Formats: sequence, structure tokens, C-alpha cells
Amino acid sequence: MIHPSSVISSSAKLGKDVVIGPFCFVHDNVTLGDGCYLDSHVTIGSKSGEVVIGKNNKFYGGGLIGGPPQDLKYKGERTKLLMGHNNVIRESVTISIGTVTGGGETTIGNGNLIMAYCHVGHDNKIGDGNVLANLTQTAGHVTIEDKCIVSALSAVNQFVRIGRNSFSAGASMINKDILPFSMAQGNYATVRATNKIGLKRNGFSEDAVLQIHRAIRILTQGGGTVEESLIRIKEECGHGEEIQYMLDFIQKSERGLAL
Repeated sequence: MIHPSSVISSSAKLGKDVVIGPFCFVHDNVTLGDGCYLDSHVTIGSKSGEVVIGKNNKFYGGGLIGGPPQDLKYKGERTKLLMGHNNVIRESVTISIGTVTGGGETTIGNGNLIMAYCHVGHDNKIGDGNVLANLTQTAGHVTIEDKCIVSALSAVNQFVRIGRNSFSAGASMINKDILPFSMAQGNYATVRATNKIGLKRNGFSEDAVLQIHRAIRILTQGGGTVEESLIRIKEECGHGEEIQYMLDFIQKSERGLAL
């Protein structure tokens, strides 16, 4: 089902039951999986990039998916956008392909909702089940793990990591790593609390939430250095998977933590 006003490259690969509405443009080197839906005025791909999109993704009006990176160093190299399944990409979203210096790939997992007017920068790594609300802007090389909410009008600096199951409030300017399981807010954003409601909604046990909350309080209100806080967390917060993940996240931080 392809509207006659749309232009589809003869080398593009379309799966079963793909629907393409009016005035869409699908470039060379594009793969659209089964059941994908393009509303109208959607452009997929670019002259130089490769775009591989999984099944049952929905793209709404005015989007540019897999366009060239907004990076002055980019000289038309063959880089990629890889997207999983069951994502919803709303109106006027832009998603860039990767750059050679950033690993060559922008990746988006499964089941994400990217709302209107968002920008996903080159070499981003977006996991599963995330919500990027309206007008969220991410620079290059950003990592957003799984089941994160980044609220409307937020901006994320390059190389920042946003830990899984975190919530960032509206209009947050995020220039450092956001702790997993936390709630962050501000300009610049800092961790304000534990994302208790979000954790409970996602099936975390009461004991896990308690230990996570204790660890976040040690980091944000304990009065010690990050190194001292890590020692306290190891001693006081048990040895659950969530605590070990948080410790690993902190130790791998390169941008610094939003505390």
C-alpha cells in the first residue's frame, strides 16, 4: 500500500504489509520491516547512509529518519541507523545516522515512544521502552538505557548517559550522567529523588526499591566523596543486581554524575 505521490527507491527493501502514505521519500539503502507505517511527508534515509528498520514501526508526518549527522566532521561516509521493532516516532522527529569517529551507528531498540519535534543525534544508543517527550533534543554520542522517561523540552549534552528506569523532569538541561532508578530535574539537572513510583510500576520488589533508595541517599545526601559513597553503598545496600548495576554505572562515568 504505497500512495502514488510517494517516491520509493527501486533498491529499497520493503517487508510485508508496509503502508506508505502521501508525499513520502524512501532512499536507497533502506530496509523497512514488516508492518511499518509511514503517515505522510516522511523521509527515510539519505544519499550516503544505510537505514535498517525492524517490524511494526510507525512514523508520523514530517519526520527525517536516518538523515546525515549534524557534525562538521562528517564528509559523506557510509554510516548507519539501526532500529528495532514496535517504535512510535511522532511528528517532525529527526534521527541522524552515525559518524565514523563515533562508531558508525546510531541505534534505537524496541518499544520506544519518541514524541513530536524530538532530535536524536548521531551515534546515540537508545535502548528499549523509553519515552522521549516533545522537543527533547539529544546531542551526539548520548546513551539512554532502558525504560527511561525524558520529559518535554529537555536537552542532553554529548556523551551523557541516562541510566535505566530513570525519570528526567521537563525542561531539564542534562550535562552529566543521570543515575539509574533516579529522578532528576533542573538547569543543570541534578538527582532529586528515587524514582520509586516508576520502579514499583515496573515490578521492582519493595526490598529492591528500599536498597536503591538507600544508595541514592548516600550519594546525594551522605556528605562524602563519590569514592567514599561507593564504599558505603557496598557495605550498607546489599548485593542485589540493581545495586551492582548502579555501582558499575557510577564507576564507568566519564562525564561525571548529576549530583
